[in-house]
Amino acid sequence: MRILVTNDDGYLALGINVLREAAAAHGDVEVVAPDREQSATSHSLTMHHPLRVRRVRDVRVVDGTPTDCVILAVGELLDQRPDLVVSGINHGANLGDDVLYSGTVAGAMEATLLGIPAAAFSYTGRDPEAINGWHMVVSELIGQIVAREGFPKDTLLNVNIPPIDPAEVKGVRVTRLGRRVYEGSLMRAHDPSGREYFWIGGGQTTWWGEVDSDFRAIEDGFVSVTPLHLDLTNFDLLHDIREWGLGL
Repeated sequence: MRILVTNDDGYLALGINVLREAAAAHGDVEVVAPDREQSATSHSLTMHHPLRVRRVRDVRVVDGTPTDCVILAVGELLDQRPDLVVSGINHGANLGDDVLYSGTVAGAMEATLLGIPAAAFSYTGRDPEAINGWHMVVSELIGQIVAREGFPKDTLLNVNIPPIDPAEVKGVRVTRLGRRVYEGSLMRAHDPSGREYFWIGGGQTTWWGEVDSDFRAIEDGFVSVTPLHLDLTNFDLLHDIREWGLGL
């Protein structure tokens, strides 16, 4: 079993080291990760300057996005195509609408596009040091994924870990995406030279969703596992939209 590990927090992040150790119990692990923080880069590609790769001990470090890392790893850097790609463990939640922005999820999504089973792992607490305690739980989940004889086509697993002691986790829930809105996340100010700037981030988060949504599982002390499909088509509306008579 060949396992590729990547992330969006950079190769020095605590989470990727925990994920690497967890994956190593199930196969030969290769790490290809960004050289710096790439959070909220989503599925972006680097197309306007060349990518450079260097080795830091046994890790390949890329000056690009998580998507770049997976493309380079599968297409050029690895001797053999990986059997599984795991991304994370992200320092922060990737719940609900976060999956549209997340570089962690994008790394797993690129693997899925390439036909490789993949999972993204995120820790929903605010203290990255606590990720260390989740090594065994994450390893067990990876083992269960590896043990599957078939993996769903065009689907990746988005795994979120609750901010509690691992000994207190109640189990695993298979969930759907919740919804969230950020309030007060856009700041407008002036720098010392008097020039106006804007800063996106922070603010208050409001969540809502069905009882089987991912954020509710986290609130209840469960690990959330959400299957994400590559096809974003709203099939329920295909007939209705066709009835609009759109045309030129």
